Amino acid sequence: MSHDYRPGDVLRLECPFTETTVTGVSRCHVVVRCPWLAVDPQAEGYRWNGERALPLPEAHEWEVFRTEPPESGLAVGDACLMGIPATVVHVGSVAHYDPPLVTGLLPRPACYLDVLPQGEEYDPEPEDQCYALDPAGGEPVRIDLLFRPYAFLEPGDELADRDGRAWRFDAAWEWHAFDGGQSGAPVWPLTLLARGGAPAGTSAGLPEALSEGLSEGAVAVARATAVGSHEQERERWAGLALARPASDNR
Repeated sequence: MSHDYRPGDVLRLECPFTETTVTGVSRCHVVVRCPWLAVDPQAEGYRWNGERALPLPEAHEWEVFRTEPPESGLAVGDACLMGIPATVVHVGSVAHYDPPLVTGLLPRPACYLDVLPQGEEYDPEPEDQCYALDPAGGEPVRIDLLFRPYAFLEPGDELADRDGRAWRFDAAWEWHAFDGGQSGAPVWPLTLLARGGAPAGTSAGLPEALSEGLSEGAVAVARATAVGSHEQERERWAGLALARPASDNR
């Protein structure tokens, strides 16, 4: 998938456990040598010593990387394994950087995914709620997309719903009605009106949506929303994320 990630994506992460060594232990953390990343010799003002601090239960922090045996049983000098067990997360936000960020490590990240564990709802205010994952980083993390709500839409799409209301889709749970009405969600089926600023074709629904002149995207939207509802899309997501969309709390 490269960097094609969106807020709301539900992902499964996994990283092979790799040999490393414990270099330090504190009340809340175990420090290990990072077996994958390299020091950035041209990063002015940044110095990285090649180590990674992993939280103990006392730290009340969430971290996707873990050790085997568990961190709480390790001491300085112990050999252990570091990796990610199969873990389901959902994406709270996505940030892109051009040029890539200078962090003191190589490779320099061009994208960060703020991910949360199952059962935790995204709140954009706390800075330390999420784990920042570089999807193209030096760690051999396997990322599988389990579910993308409204995968048949693109951010910025303009649509009409069954009741004739016009909407703009910005993200999975970010809908804006053009009539200025109360926030909410469109009623399926949906008709794609415009994508990328260009008209999508005729506004006919299925089966007329298969007629010549209707864009491929419009056909996909009509097919995907011929049955089902926004509520069912939301419930599919919640069943995997074990959480409610952040928009529910507004």
